[in-house]
Amino acid sequence: MAKVTQRRKENVEGDFFVDDTCIDCDTCRWIAPEIFTRQGDKSAVYSQPATAKERQHSLQALLSCPTSSIGTINKPQDIRQIQQSFPLLIDDNVYYCGYHSEKSYGAASYFIQRFEGNILIDSPRFNTPLVTQLEKMGGVKYLYLTHQDDVADHQLFRDHFNCDRILHQNEIKRQTENVEIKLDITEPWTLAQDLLIIPTPGHSKGHTVLLYKNKFLFTGDHLAWSNKIQKLVGFRDYCWYSWQKVIESTEKLTQYNFEWILPGHGRRYQASPSEMQRQLSIGIDWMKENTTKNS
Repeated sequence: MAKVTQRRKENVEGDFFVDDTCIDCDTCRWIAPEIFTRQGDKSAVYSQPATAKERQHSLQALLSCPTSSIGTINKPQDIRQIQQSFPLLIDDNVYYCGYHSEKSYGAASYFIQRFEGNILIDSPRFNTPLVTQLEKMGGVKYLYLTHQDDVADHQLFRDHFNCDRILHQNEIKRQTENVEIKLDITEPWTLAQDLLIIPTPGHSKGHTVLLYKNKFLFTGDHLAWSNKIQKLVGFRDYCWYSWQKVIESTEKLTQYNFEWILPGHGRRYQASPSEMQRQLSIGIDWMKENTTKNS
């Protein structure tokens, strides 16, 4: 819980604040960009919510903060209503889970509601209000994990929903050695008619991404929109295996059509398939020219 005594001096006066436990994960800044900004090396409130929508976004950011670094002076009486707003619809039957986990350094998680069985993409915090909502939506059949960094509370979700976890063999660590489906692939693998798992080594050796309905690409820590340079990029300073492989894996994604990039870290991006291909090309060129800078 955020502490008023640790409130950052960079916050404007008012009810909402960020304290100094912030880890600069960017979550609040893209959930409620009208309220939160980066000041120094952490987030801060630069404008207090003035409308119902701004308050909703602010409280959604508060609930999603992985370190509970966002607080309010006055206890929010509408917090239960905001809890029930998760998961948030993105498009079609694809949702954003909120409730980021510090174990994944604040990575975003997603949920696909399918008649054939629902899929959770990477692990959010195991939080009772979120779990209750997922139960109402049909539970979880698969917990697909893009890579070893963003597994968070995977075991708790497995225990509760009896879901099958999916992770590449090269990403298996002690805490994931009992996952149900261990992928040993170097080529795309079909999970279902509308679901394709694509190997994207680079950030880590066994990183994969998930393509759903040739429209949604869940990219984990492989690819995201950089708000700073306004391009699709990988993350050079957070590349644990091979930067050259990051570039090569991104080049392979030009073989597919999709309209959404939904990352674990970094910003989402939506465009027509043709514009997406154009932005991929621009991003690949940028990555080739910038081999030592963080995106």
